[in-house]
Amino acid sequence: MGILRYTIRRLLQAIPVLLGIVTITFLLTNAIPGDPVKIMLGPSPSAEMVNQIRAQYGLNQPLPVRYVHYLTSVAQGNLGESIYYRGVPVTTKIMQRLPVTLLLMLASFTFALVVAIPLGIISANRRNQPTDHATRIAALIGVSTPDFWIGLMLIIVFAYYLKWLPATGLVLPWANPSSVEHASSRLDVLWQTCTHLLLPAITLGTLQMAAVMRIERSSMLEVLQQEYVKLARAYGVAERKIVRKHAFRNAQLPVITVVGLQLTAALGGAVLTETVFNINGMGRLIITAVNNQDYPLIMGTTIFFGLTFVVGVVLTDISYAYIDPRVSYDEVD
Repeated sequence: MGILRYTIRRLLQAIPVLLGIVTITFLLTNAIPGDPVKIMLGPSPSAEMVNQIRAQYGLNQPLPVRYVHYLTSVAQGNLGESIYYRGVPVTTKIMQRLPVTLLLMLASFTFALVVAIPLGIISANRRNQPTDHATRIAALIGVSTPDFWIGLMLIIVFAYYLKWLPATGLVLPWANPSSVEHASSRLDVLWQTCTHLLLPAITLGTLQMAAVMRIERSSMLEVLQQEYVKLARAYGVAERKIVRKHAFRNAQLPVITVVGLQLTAALGGAVLTETVFNINGMGRLIITAVNNQDYPLIMGTTIFFGLTFVVGVVLTDISYAYIDPRVSYDEVD
């Protein structure tokens, strides 16, 4: 019951945060110069058509009235209708694009964790040795390099010069084999998905890989200096067993924190990554909304990202109790 009470309390505490996100996003979006109706209708629309579209989307009302109406709609789960997509609900567009972004994020986090955790452990076990220096330099480069630059370099090398991997045209794993070129079975579709995802996953996952690697190394170094580890060594326990059985799990608490917070960084990085690799996900949807001043779509996607971040932080906090038995929420006030 302690975890349940803590979860409910954290979710209730998130309501003012989400209210702040909605308010700031609404005000900043409506402060953008330009007229979304004229962008949608073209350079010389008729006054009657402009007034009709303004009335349809409530843009002819005062800003405070529009804010109250929008806040009421959001509380009911209605994010409005897109102006650019001519009345399509914002939630519909998000649900259409979200699976693609989730697929990209899953691939990027898989790459990041598979690479970062082993390298972080190896670096900690070989502290101040050449392997340690190499992994630390790689992590520093990964943290310092922009996503879009990594993506462009990967495209130039592996897609343009070597022609090993495709740069655009992501094949979705749930696509019908008959609609995919050179695919005669589900296995062919999955193979093409992997080849198309490799470069975007490395691009988006490099920052996460570098951040997790640094934390994994620092956490493992701290745990390996604990008294119970020294005692295990004194009893002659093999170093590999000490790392695997005694040190690894206790070192993962900071890593979980970083992985949970990197979720937001990955969502932000997906905007640039999807643009570079021409992937029709949430990132491209946001770019389209901003370029066309689609107020409901801009606000809806921003609120969705904010909600995702809040839920991710709460889930990260709750996961502590399952990783570290010393953590308990039974006595939290």
